[in-house]
Order: sequence, then C-alpha cells, then structure tokens
Amino acid sequence: MNREPIYAALFALLAGAATFVTASRRLRHWSDVAAAEQPALFQVQKSETAIRPRGAPAKWTLGADVYVYCQAPDEITSPATVMNPLIDAIEAALAPAASDAALRNVQTLGGLVSDCWISGKIETDEGALGGQAVAIIPVEMIWPPQA
Repeated sequence: MNREPIYAALFALLAGAATFVTASRRLRHWSDVAAAEQPALFQVQKSETAIRPRGAPAKWTLGADVYVYCQAPDEITSPATVMNPLIDAIEAALAPAASDAALRNVQTLGGLVSDCWISGKIETDEGALGGQAVAIIPVEMIWPPQA
C-alpha cells in the first residue's frame, strides 16, 4: 500500500469542499487560528487497522479526523449556522463520484481505495458560550481498491 496518495487525495477533496480560508494537514488548536483564518479545515491521520485472513492479503482500514473551525460573524448569529453548511459540504464531497456511483455507489478517491465515508459520531461544539465553533468528523477508508 502507498499511503500518501490516499491521504493526499482525501485532503484535496475535502479542502475543496467549501471556501476554507485555511486548510492544512498539520493540526492547529482553534485558539491558534485567528478569526481571519477561518473557516479552517485540518486533516490528521488517526489510525490504521489491518485484517489478514489466513492465506489472504491484508485488508486495511485507514482513519482520519477532519477538524473544522469557524466563527460566528457577530454576537447575535449562532456559530452553528456557519458550521452546519461546512459539515454538509464535507458530507457532499464524500458522496460517491459520478463514475463510482454508477458502479458501486461508493467514494473511491479516484480509485485509490474501495470506499471512503464519514464513519461514526461527528463531535461538535457549536460555540454556545462564544463565537467559536468546532467539529471533528471521523473518516474511514478501505484499502485495497476493488478491481
């Protein structure tokens, strides 16, 4: 497996999902990302798990967390109203590509993986006590790609 093209393809897809002012694969804490640098997207590798049935090649599950930061534009607007469309854009970006949808209804990152999706609970802090909102979106990918 060649990991870097997989993680790079995921990042390219998600960084282009919305108008992010900042996008990086190097995580920064939201307190270190100025309001002028938001909305921001950060992707971090989380885990990799191999399952290898006896006599068969390994099947890998690769995990990444996608951090999204945004600020409310004023004291009246709920930060959730800014965050929700960003989460929706990431979900839409991970929908099956037109060429993949016709075959298996999965997102393959251009054929690099057999599937890529939001996996599990999206953690959010909608900034109820301030203007900063944060979401952590878990993504999983399965390798090798299906032929």
